[in-house]
Amino acid sequence: MGKLTLLYSREAIAERVRALSETINRDYADKELVLVGILRGTFVFLADLVRLLKVPVLVDFVGVSSYGFGTESSQQITLTKDLQLPVTGKHVLIVEDILDSGLTVDFVLTFLRQRQPASLKVCTLIDKRQRRLIDVPVDYVGFELEGGFVAGYGIDCAEQYRSLPDIYRVDSGEG
Repeated sequence: MGKLTLLYSREAIAERVRALSETINRDYADKELVLVGILRGTFVFLADLVRLLKVPVLVDFVGVSSYGFGTESSQQITLTKDLQLPVTGKHVLIVEDILDSGLTVDFVLTFLRQRQPASLKVCTLIDKRQRRLIDVPVDYVGFELEGGFVAGYGIDCAEQYRSLPDIYRVDSGEG
């Protein structure tokens, strides 16, 4: 697939997830929180985050598709899995692995706003702001990254490398 270059060690990831959890615990003190993970890349991040939260938490997932098996977004977002939990009147935090173009998160925000939550915020492990096509609000950010493809810690690159415990930049070796 390509050359892997370490970006974030498992220790650095754990520290960022811990810091995010502390902020979320403070912001949602005395509230019940519904975490909505965007499948599939966020499952490892969400699991680690949930274990550190002290506030009452419910967890659900939405599935969306935009990348398929390639590395370029089709820019057509489709819902592949709906929520099972009701979120009307609840405090909802979308949990995403990588916020890149903003298309996926914008789609999920629009989808969830129709369910009329009490509040709706976004948490992403990696924010690639420079690649934004749609400006979406981001309330909690683990790491900011300029660009490139990454994999590991549940994040895939063309369905490869999800099982790696650290996060790597994936260089294609082309060009």
